[in-house]
Amino acid sequence: MTTPTGHLDLHVRAGAGAADGLPVLVTPESAGWSYSGLAVLELAPGESRTWGTGPAETLVLSLTGSCVVSGERRSFTVQGRPGVFAGPSDFVYVPRDAEVEIRSEHGGRFALPSAVCRRRLPMRYQPAESVPLELRGAGAASRQVNNFCTPEAFEADALIACEVLTPGGNWSSYPPHKHDEATPTESILEEIYYFEVADGPVGAGIGYQRVYGHDDQEIDVLAEVRTGDVVLIPHGWHGPSMAVPGYDLYYLNVMAGPGDERAWRICDDPAHGWVRDTWPAQAVDSRLPFGPREAR
Repeated sequence: MTTPTGHLDLHVRAGAGAADGLPVLVTPESAGWSYSGLAVLELAPGESRTWGTGPAETLVLSLTGSCVVSGERRSFTVQGRPGVFAGPSDFVYVPRDAEVEIRSEHGGRFALPSAVCRRRLPMRYQPAESVPLELRGAGAASRQVNNFCTPEAFEADALIACEVLTPGGNWSSYPPHKHDEATPTESILEEIYYFEVADGPVGAGIGYQRVYGHDDQEIDVLAEVRTGDVVLIPHGWHGPSMAVPGYDLYYLNVMAGPGDERAWRICDDPAHGWVRDTWPAQAVDSRLPFGPREAR
């Protein structure tokens, strides 16, 4: 699919974005933008990989399994988790212009969200219990947000990242919103959605993602997403993310942009923003939160 802006394959199906031995590799160059990136690294038991960050600050976050991240004369263990629906993961922040070894004794899959940045901050570890967990929305718009690398939760130079978990049958990234203009109430942020969908009793689950344009910013995506899929959002309204009944939906959001301030400011589509006003009269979905921790 080619958009009027020249971006190719805004919906990158599982395996189609594989490169350099990685099942998912999104770079600013491959996405046709300047800042946001994501790699997914799969390691067999006892396997390791050396990772150079180049101009991008990078996190090492467990999707499943544990690993040791060594570099910058330091070594940290990511205890990880059995899967993305088991609660937040701890993670390691790796600065730009660094090289680390990532080793997994028992094997696992690890997300490496990244953002081209200016400052070089120290390598450090963030425990899972320090990740703020938010229950957002209400009723059929209830979802859980693990704010592990949002501006209020963790210091970084440019990277903004969080996880959203949506129970089957619910809608998230809703009302549709955008962040593609520099205004007092909106930031310019390139965004990556990486999806995982819970399996059903007889096979893999599915979900859906919508992205649409405004004014001269044309874009039109309605994607059926499965585990390992990526949707790239250079601009435009995005949402809803739809969890099909019977299949819980997870996505990792990675954002960065050109602004001097690291801020997530969004504008709701005015045709649908009224939905927020209905939430106080509705209960949050009782299936939340996912994992053993209570919302804080």
